[in-house]
Amino acid sequence: MEDLDFYLEEAKDHMEKSVHHVSHALAKIRAGRAMPNMLDGLVIDYYGTPTPISQVASVNTPDARTLAIKPWEKNLVADIEKAIINSDLGLNPQNDGEIVRLNIPPLTEERRKILVKQSKNEAEHGRVSVRNVRKDAKEHLKKLLKEHVSEDDVKDAEITIQEYTDLFIKNIDDLLAKKEEEIMTV
Repeated sequence: MEDLDFYLEEAKDHMEKSVHHVSHALAKIRAGRAMPNMLDGLVIDYYGTPTPISQVASVNTPDARTLAIKPWEKNLVADIEKAIINSDLGLNPQNDGEIVRLNIPPLTEERRKILVKQSKNEAEHGRVSVRNVRKDAKEHLKKLLKEHVSEDDVKDAEITIQEYTDLFIKNIDDLLAKKEEEIMTV
């Protein structure tokens, strides 16, 4: 029975990680508003070490359409500007020598639809990941059934796995609905 409980917790943990990954991926999709987490994943060369921008500068949102990036060392302004230009953000930074400003243009209807499609893609990857955990768990339960676990315990565990699956897929669907609403809000 201990094996079963341990495995159920492990499956639940993997499903939670899938939801967390989807949440993180959706946060990176910009919705027309300036958000500091848009720069997550952008790194600069800081004394020979690839370092996230958030660790070498303060990132603020003076208004809904502007990001202000103030590096703690002035010599990093050019590196930050270059990292933004070379990224897939599609934004043109403005550099005044001390602060890099990013003006976030309003999204067109076409761009909004593309972002919603991208969001749905990320959510589907998360759902597939959760279902794969369920599939692996069921295969493991079949092995346990052959070894030493009672049929009733395996049936209960399968029900629990399905409940976890339903819960985490609903969480992903909720994240997607929230992101879609955020993107489509003009």
